[in-house]
Amino acid sequence: MPGRISGVSHHVVVLVLPNVLALDLGIPLQVFGSWQDGPYRLTVCAERPGPVPVHGGPAVSVEYGLDCLESADTVIVPGQADPGPPSVAVRDALAASAARGARMVSICTGAFVLAAAGLLDGRRATTHWQQAASLAGQYPRVRVEPKVLYVDEGEVLTSAGVAAGLDLCLHLIRRDFGARAANQRARMLVTAPHRAGGQAQYIDLPVRPERSGGLTLLYEWALLNLHQPLTVDQLAQQAGMSRRTLIRRFNAETGRPPMRWLLEARLSHARELLEFTDLTVEGVARRCGLGTPANFRTLFKEHVGVPPSVYRDTFHPATGSRHRTSTAGR
Repeated sequence: MPGRISGVSHHVVVLVLPNVLALDLGIPLQVFGSWQDGPYRLTVCAERPGPVPVHGGPAVSVEYGLDCLESADTVIVPGQADPGPPSVAVRDALAASAARGARMVSICTGAFVLAAAGLLDGRRATTHWQQAASLAGQYPRVRVEPKVLYVDEGEVLTSAGVAAGLDLCLHLIRRDFGARAANQRARMLVTAPHRAGGQAQYIDLPVRPERSGGLTLLYEWALLNLHQPLTVDQLAQQAGMSRRTLIRRFNAETGRPPMRWLLEARLSHARELLEFTDLTVEGVARRCGLGTPANFRTLFKEHVGVPPSVYRDTFHPATGSRHRTSTAGR
């Protein structure tokens, strides 16, 4: 269950291995390390202190070795160019961190390192689409999903290449501290607040698509009218196009049918209302157009993973203090 932090920073450790991809390394450093007065403490480590080669760039000087993993709450392994099997020392250190309860995360081909440590056995995972077949071939016990942005398996999370690593890092913030914190951090990073990844607890719910195209005004109109019982025909009429054309455009731009997009937008709005208002469940359901309180509870639990009351107790500033823990995302 995700938790809030009380007086103790969540320790994120980034493990840098030879020929690390510069952008994959830069993403967690920028998301967690540049957050002034944020809730995370970031450390970079390597198999041993000293210079570590960076693919296509100068080496990075790393101060800490593998013993740094012993205090990590979250371990992030960025991708490497042409990833080879990590050393026994690296594999053992990662396995020990996972056994201790640290959250294990990979970006891009970092999944190969987690797989080599046995941390992806029997789990769903992803990596860059160009490397997905290789990951599946080398580690047949891993259920590779090549088409998704990221996969959340609870304590083990993997992402596809480059930009998907940013999506996953924002997903971690959303899991740990709720929608508002993730959205605020996304604005500071000048990126989309969230894109859907894998099917998992606290899955991110996409609102505005990555490519807005000619439907921008329709998306904005729909978000302002979530309390109304909107239909596909109403959306088509508002957009000035046929029902068939609207459905085709929605699928092309958002990857989902209009009503699915609308449901996810409503649930996303419900999450924020639960976090930062004292509206009753009935009031939240009415504001979001999600029907009766019973219907709202059913939909929310099905898609978010917990009942609205539990979500509010976790993330509402007034009620969340009763449920805070010293580590997040556990």
